[in-house]
Amino acid sequence: MSTTATATKRPVLLYTEQTPNPETLKFVTNRMLYNGTAEFREEEFAREWSPLAAELYDFPYVKKVYIANNYVTITKEFNYGWDDIMLKLKEFVKGYLEENKPIIKDGFAEEVARIEEERGVSYEYSDDEAETVTQIKELIDTYVKPAVEMDGGNIEFKSYHDGIVTVVMQGACSGCPSSTVTLKSGIEQMLKRMMPQVKEVVQEMG
Repeated sequence: MSTTATATKRPVLLYTEQTPNPETLKFVTNRMLYNGTAEFREEEFAREWSPLAAELYDFPYVKKVYIANNYVTITKEFNYGWDDIMLKLKEFVKGYLEENKPIIKDGFAEEVARIEEERGVSYEYSDDEAETVTQIKELIDTYVKPAVEMDGGNIEFKSYHDGIVTVVMQGACSGCPSSTVTLKSGIEQMLKRMMPQVKEVVQEMG
């Protein structure tokens, strides 16, 4: 049995991609890491829910970790250069995956949903607003999310009120100077064009 398992074991391939945020790099692999999005902005939360993110936080230059699909997006502390740390992080992630160690603990998605509910992410909408919210979410999921994910980030709808759409930017897009430009010139213009009731799109940092 063991010889068959060894023979069929796929090697871990890993490469890096730049993101619009100079402090953030995307580490892409040929393995599915997590079917969903998982952002760890605090070390404490990482240690509770993600063994991979927790070990990345052991590096002094790791500031934030974001895991989605087949990649890990790492944001570094600004006083370090990628030239000095990229290879170390690449080797670490590759080695971690080769050992088939756990990425995200079970129950994480439920915990995030609970936290969001606690923070009041779910709002009560009137019938008209509820329909508008559904359309906004569909437009974001169809047109915006795929492009943002290419850059190692994520965008989530948060709320809609009086023509103002609030979204949460995560991963590479959180704190990225160009994300505001993308938000205003891209997302806002598209939503306003397709849905005249939308007046403005604002972001809440994820």
